[in-house]
Amino acid sequence: MLFLARMDVTFPESLSAEQVAKFQVLEKEYSGNLQRSGKMAGIWRVVGEYANHSLFDVESNDELHEILSGFPMYPYMKIKVTALAKHPNSIR
Repeated sequence: MLFLARMDVTFPESLSAEQVAKFQVLEKEYSGNLQRSGKMAGIWRVVGEYANHSLFDVESNDELHEILSGFPMYPYMKIKVTALAKHPNSIR
């Protein structure tokens, strides 16, 4: 099952720069593991925003929820998920 997720991150002002930097390191490791496993099929930045669009290839809604809630920055994310289906005009 393919899902497109838009993830917007907003950190509270109470977090220090060091805390934010630690979240960024943990996030890079987590998403890297997902990409290597094939569960995260792609990730793109949204220009000018602290946000991304990520493509997930998972077996179920529950698996996607588990993956999304496992992101270190999850408590600071607003996530919008869109289920995807093959377009009839797609040549791939």
